[in-house]
Amino acid sequence: MSKIAFLFPGQGSQAAGMGKALAAAYPSAKAVFDEADAALGFPISQMCFEGPDEALKLTENTQPALLTVSIAALAVLKQMGYKPDCVAGHSLGEYSALVAAGALSFSDAVRIVRNRGKYMQQAVPAGVGAMAAWLKPPADQVDRILAEAAQGEVVEAANFNSPDQIVIAGNAGAVERANELVKAAGAKRAIALPVSAPFHCSLMKPAQEMLKTDLDAAQFNDLDLPLVNNWQAREIRTGDEAREGLYQQVPNSVRWTESMRALREAGVERFVEVGQGAVLCGLLKQIDAAARSAKFGDPADLEKVRDLLA
Repeated sequence: MSKIAFLFPGQGSQAAGMGKALAAAYPSAKAVFDEADAALGFPISQMCFEGPDEALKLTENTQPALLTVSIAALAVLKQMGYKPDCVAGHSLGEYSALVAAGALSFSDAVRIVRNRGKYMQQAVPAGVGAMAAWLKPPADQVDRILAEAAQGEVVEAANFNSPDQIVIAGNAGAVERANELVKAAGAKRAIALPVSAPFHCSLMKPAQEMLKTDLDAAQFNDLDLPLVNNWQAREIRTGDEAREGLYQQVPNSVRWTESMRALREAGVERFVEVGQGAVLCGLLKQIDAAARSAKFGDPADLEKVRDLLA
């Protein structure tokens, strides 16, 4: 039998209304939202279901909201009897993946990511940092362009999302310079991203150190199934590796392309994106067109998931 991987999305997938239909249709999903509300001490469920978008876009809310939707969707899949052979999560999604793998309790994870969002926002004042997505950049010139654009500031590759997409992060001026240089070098597009902080670059080191206290205080168990992490794009199985991976991913690149190739090499043929949106299914098509995928974040998605996993 071909292996199945569950993938968990990160920031950028959020939208008001997410998870509402799941919670209405499945008591197991509603229980997850109730647990998140209790753990955080405020109704994150209401923010997921109703917005407003302005509140949902704040990093300290976005992160626990997306995690909660993913774990609610996971609860429904488990109820249906679907289990993965391995897991991975994109940036924030690695927390969801670790909950799925039994390494971290959901209530601990939702509290940690709430703080993670706060720390990331505090690390870089609004307007100082920026991020941009590069579509079809010339791969052999990326390092040169980033070095040339820096001019004493920070600009680094934040996400290697697919062979066709790299995301950069750093000081706003350096990101802007890099965008002009990559377009001149032949990239299809360079798109400024509407984010509140420059994630996955060295400007996040203060956030990394603040997060260490939370990670050290939490209990991490050895994993029930393998996870391919962002930081090294390799399989991990121990609680210590899980904690270290979450610490190291904050200022380092998300190596998503390599992570998906590692899962394919491990025999994974079918992928389910668990949570809000279908960003990871789209990236997977760019990485390996032969991989089969479906998303699950809404009751209407269930039929395609059944077809995929039958």
